[in-house]
Amino acid sequence: MAFADGSSSRQSLIPSFLYASSASSRSLYLEKMLASSGPRSAAPTAAAAASPAAADRSGFLIPAPQEPSKKIAMYSPEFYAACTFGGILSCGLTHMTVTPLDLVKCNMQIDPAKYKSISSGFGILLKEQGVRGFFRGWVPTLLGYSAQGACKFGFYEFFKKYYSDIAGPEFSAKYKTLIYLAGSASAEVIADVALCPFEAVKVRVQTQPGFARGLSDGLPKFVKSEGALGLYKGIVPLWGRQIPYTMMKFASFETIVEMIYKYAMPQPKDQCSKGLQLGVSFAGGYVAGVFCAIVSHPADNLVSFLNNAKGATVGDVSCEETRSVGSLHPWSSSPYSHDRYSYWSPMGYLRRIQSLCGTANNGWCHSGSCPHY
Repeated sequence: MAFADGSSSRQSLIPSFLYASSASSRSLYLEKMLASSGPRSAAPTAAAAASPAAADRSGFLIPAPQEPSKKIAMYSPEFYAACTFGGILSCGLTHMTVTPLDLVKCNMQIDPAKYKSISSGFGILLKEQGVRGFFRGWVPTLLGYSAQGACKFGFYEFFKKYYSDIAGPEFSAKYKTLIYLAGSASAEVIADVALCPFEAVKVRVQTQPGFARGLSDGLPKFVKSEGALGLYKGIVPLWGRQIPYTMMKFASFETIVEMIYKYAMPQPKDQCSKGLQLGVSFAGGYVAGVFCAIVSHPADNLVSFLNNAKGATVGDVSCEETRSVGSLHPWSSSPYSHDRYSYWSPMGYLRRIQSLCGTANNGWCHSGSCPHY
């Protein structure tokens, strides 16, 4: 059998969908090949008689696994929900994990004569309360810091956009650090209102053996003893602890991460693997946690004292009481705070959660200017 055109004969030996000019043509040819490989007696289907455009819409080709999924739009309801959910997991789980350290820290602040160091504190608690005693107060810790994380990261994104809209594009780009600081401070005010009751019960359960086993019986006892408003008697020092902490966290974390990518990474951020980016986030969170502990620790001692002492108020705390009780020394148990606020910083953990939710590297975050990343 002779061919009229040698060029066309050579081309006809290759399946045409391999050199088709468009994706729709390749999809259509593949569908025809699969249809022709079926039973010869099968009647033509409606799909086979459809137009090429309809055949292309049938979606024969399955997207490759490496193709990115649909991103969540910045500042949409889904975006705020993802940030809120990420805050719940990152803050609640990390704080619950370090409950043993938190237990030692609170007792060092309340009774430094007995709990002189972290190591001796663990030994005393193990001897007096056993291994189960290390996790006393984990329920109010989990619930309280989950509520705090939800408000902190959810409202932070809201206030960041709110203040940026007020400032306008030019000033929001020029003074973005101030916007981050204002947004984080505003969010933390709300977050601490959600945290304060749980923090009050947690401290009382952890520092007064026999007071209660946990949140379920500790909360009614606390309200009966101090009244409902007593749950919020530590709100002012809690603000004094958490607001500087959060402002320092967002500002320093962003700056540290930018410096790492600028001076330590051999390639730009968008060319680094996700694992490497996650490592940079954790490193930035660790260093930022050191600064957070420095600015927040004095007020943390005050929170522990007020929630432990029945009927105590901020005005009751004097220098004489501080020296006699020993619990309010500004830097008592500070090595613990470094361990807690740096190594277990929620920032790197949240970065991974938001990456999984598809909210990372959107909008400001794509340029590396969002303090979450």
